[in-house]
Amino acid sequence: MVLAAVAEHAGLAHLVEVDSAGTGGWHEGEDMDHRARAVMTDAGYGVPRHRAKQFQAADFADRDVVVALDSTHHLALAELADATDDPVAARAKIVRLRHFDPALDDDQPADVPDPYFGDADGFTEVLEQVRRSCDVLLDAIEVAVASGAGVAAPARQQEAKPPL
Repeated sequence: MVLAAVAEHAGLAHLVEVDSAGTGGWHEGEDMDHRARAVMTDAGYGVPRHRAKQFQAADFADRDVVVALDSTHHLALAELADATDDPVAARAKIVRLRHFDPALDDDQPADVPDPYFGDADGFTEVLEQVRRSCDVLLDAIEVAVASGAGVAAPARQQEAKPPL
Protein backbone atom coordinates (compact mmCIF):
# COMPACT_ATOMS: atom_id res chain seq x y z
CA MET A 1 0.00 0.00 0.00
CA VAL A 2 2.75 2.45 0.88
CA LEU A 3 4.70 1.72 -2.30
CA ALA A 4 1.53 2.20 -4.37
CA ALA A 5 0.89 5.56 -2.66
CA VAL A 6 4.51 6.67 -3.15
CA ALA A 7 4.31 5.70 -6.83
CA GLU A 8 0.98 7.50 -7.26
CA HIS A 9 2.36 10.65 -5.64
CA ALA A 10 5.44 10.53 -7.91
CA GLY A 11 3.33 10.04 -11.04
CA LEU A 12 4.77 6.54 -11.47
CA ALA A 13 1.77 4.41 -10.56
CA HIS A 14 2.03 2.77 -13.98
CA LEU A 15 5.30 1.14 -12.88
CA VAL A 16 3.96 -0.80 -9.91
CA GLU A 17 1.18 -3.13 -9.04
CA VAL A 18 1.37 -3.85 -5.34
CA ASP A 19 0.20 -7.03 -3.68
CA SER A 20 0.69 -8.24 -0.13
CA ALA A 21 1.22 -11.73 1.22
CA GLY A 22 2.81 -13.27 4.27
CA THR A 23 5.33 -16.07 4.50
CA GLY A 24 3.18 -17.96 6.96
CA GLY A 25 -0.49 -18.76 7.01
CA TRP A 26 -1.27 -17.94 10.65
CA HIS A 27 -3.28 -14.78 9.79
CA GLU A 28 -4.66 -16.01 6.47
CA GLY A 29 -8.08 -14.51 5.74
CA GLU A 30 -7.83 -11.87 8.48
CA ASP A 31 -7.80 -8.10 8.14
CA MET A 32 -4.69 -6.13 9.06
CA ASP A 33 -3.94 -5.29 12.67
CA HIS A 34 -6.21 -2.46 13.85
CA ARG A 35 -3.18 -0.51 15.12
CA ALA A 36 -1.53 -0.66 11.70
CA ARG A 37 -4.76 0.50 10.08
CA ALA A 38 -5.06 3.41 12.56
CA VAL A 39 -1.46 4.56 12.06
CA MET A 40 -1.77 4.37 8.28
CA THR A 41 -5.12 6.17 8.28
CA ASP A 42 -3.75 8.89 10.58
CA ALA A 43 -0.80 9.30 8.17
CA GLY A 44 -3.21 9.87 5.28
CA TYR A 45 -3.09 6.51 3.53
CA GLY A 46 -6.31 5.10 2.16
CA VAL A 47 -6.54 1.67 3.72
CA PRO A 48 -9.03 -0.64 2.04
CA ARG A 49 -10.13 -3.88 3.67
CA HIS A 50 -7.27 -6.30 3.66
CA ARG A 51 -7.37 -10.08 3.55
CA ALA A 52 -4.14 -11.76 4.57
CA LYS A 53 -2.88 -14.53 2.34
CA GLN A 54 0.23 -16.66 2.16
CA PHE A 55 2.83 -16.28 -0.57
CA GLN A 56 3.26 -19.41 -2.68
CA ALA A 57 6.14 -20.56 -4.89
CA ALA A 58 3.91 -20.11 -7.96
CA ASP A 59 3.56 -16.39 -7.11
CA PHE A 60 7.13 -15.74 -8.31
CA ALA A 61 5.99 -16.27 -11.91
CA ASP A 62 3.67 -13.24 -11.77
CA ARG A 63 5.98 -10.82 -9.97
CA ASP A 64 9.06 -8.86 -10.98
CA VAL A 65 10.04 -7.94 -7.41
CA VAL A 66 9.28 -9.73 -4.15
CA VAL A 67 9.96 -7.62 -1.07
CA ALA A 68 10.99 -9.25 2.20
CA LEU A 69 10.61 -7.23 5.39
CA ASP A 70 13.14 -9.14 7.46
CA SER A 71 15.74 -11.90 7.32
CA THR A 72 13.21 -14.57 8.32
CA HIS A 73 10.91 -13.57 5.45
CA HIS A 74 13.88 -13.50 3.10
CA LEU A 75 14.88 -17.03 4.07
CA ALA A 76 11.30 -18.31 3.71
CA LEU A 77 11.01 -16.68 0.29
CA ALA A 78 14.36 -18.12 -0.81
CA GLU A 79 13.15 -21.58 0.19
CA LEU A 80 9.96 -21.05 -1.82
CA ALA A 81 12.08 -19.88 -4.76
CA ASP A 82 13.85 -23.24 -4.67
CA ALA A 83 10.50 -24.91 -5.33
CA THR A 84 10.03 -23.05 -8.65
CA ASP A 85 11.06 -24.16 -12.13
CA ASP A 86 13.80 -21.51 -12.13
CA PRO A 87 15.11 -21.02 -8.59
CA VAL A 88 17.90 -18.68 -9.67
CA ALA A 89 15.49 -16.30 -11.40
CA ALA A 90 13.01 -16.49 -8.52
CA ARG A 91 15.70 -15.75 -5.92
CA ALA A 92 16.91 -12.79 -7.98
CA LYS A 93 13.48 -11.17 -7.54
CA ILE A 94 13.75 -11.07 -3.73
CA VAL A 95 14.90 -7.81 -2.14
CA ARG A 96 15.03 -6.72 1.50
CA LEU A 97 13.02 -3.54 1.97
CA ARG A 98 15.35 -1.81 4.40
CA HIS A 99 18.29 -2.27 2.07
CA PHE A 100 16.64 0.74 0.40
CA ASP A 101 16.32 2.75 3.65
CA PRO A 102 18.61 5.79 3.49
CA ALA A 103 18.46 6.15 7.29
CA LEU A 104 19.71 2.61 7.95
CA ASP A 105 23.14 2.73 9.54
CA ASP A 106 25.69 0.13 8.48
CA ASP A 107 25.71 -1.36 11.97
CA GLN A 108 21.91 -1.74 12.16
CA PRO A 109 20.07 -4.88 11.11
CA ALA A 110 18.19 -4.47 7.82
CA ASP A 111 14.99 -5.88 9.31
CA VAL A 112 11.70 -4.06 9.59
CA PRO A 113 10.82 -4.85 13.21
CA ASP A 114 7.56 -6.63 13.94
CA PRO A 115 5.50 -4.21 16.07
CA TYR A 116 2.75 -6.75 16.81
CA PHE A 117 3.58 -7.29 20.50
CA GLY A 118 4.26 -3.63 21.24
CA ASP A 119 2.22 -0.45 21.30
CA ALA A 120 1.11 1.93 18.54
CA ASP A 121 4.48 3.72 18.57
CA GLY A 122 6.05 0.61 17.05
CA PHE A 123 3.61 0.77 14.15
CA THR A 124 4.47 4.44 13.62
CA GLU A 125 8.19 3.63 13.55
CA VAL A 126 7.61 0.80 11.08
CA LEU A 127 5.55 3.06 8.80
CA GLU A 128 8.36 5.63 8.80
CA GLN A 129 10.93 2.94 7.87
CA VAL A 130 8.68 1.55 5.15
CA ARG A 131 7.99 5.00 3.69
CA ARG A 132 11.67 5.96 3.53
CA SER A 133 12.52 2.60 2.01
CA CYS A 134 9.71 2.74 -0.54
CA ASP A 135 10.89 6.13 -1.80
CA VAL A 136 14.27 4.63 -2.71
CA LEU A 137 12.79 1.31 -3.84
CA LEU A 138 10.59 3.17 -6.32
CA ASP A 139 13.70 4.91 -7.69
CA ALA A 140 15.34 1.49 -8.11
CA ILE A 141 12.25 0.13 -9.86
CA GLU A 142 12.28 3.08 -12.23
CA VAL A 143 15.96 2.44 -13.05
CA ALA A 144 15.30 -1.29 -13.51
CA VAL A 145 12.41 -0.66 -15.90
CA ALA A 146 14.48 1.81 -17.93
CA SER A 147 17.54 -0.45 -18.08
CA GLY A 148 15.87 -3.84 -18.32
CA ALA A 149 17.91 -5.00 -15.32
CA GLY A 150 16.70 -6.32 -11.99
CA VAL A 151 15.92 -4.11 -9.02
CA ALA A 152 19.05 -3.44 -7.02
CA ALA A 153 19.51 -1.77 -3.67
CA PRO A 154 21.81 1.24 -3.71
CA ALA A 155 25.39 0.69 -2.63
CA ARG A 156 25.84 1.75 0.97
CA GLN A 157 28.25 4.59 1.37
CA GLN A 158 30.75 3.74 4.05
CA GLU A 159 31.66 6.66 6.27
CA ALA A 160 35.35 7.06 6.73
CA LYS A 161 36.18 6.24 10.31
CA PRO A 162 38.77 8.44 11.96
CA PRO A 163 42.02 6.75 12.91
CA LEU A 164 42.33 5.66 16.54
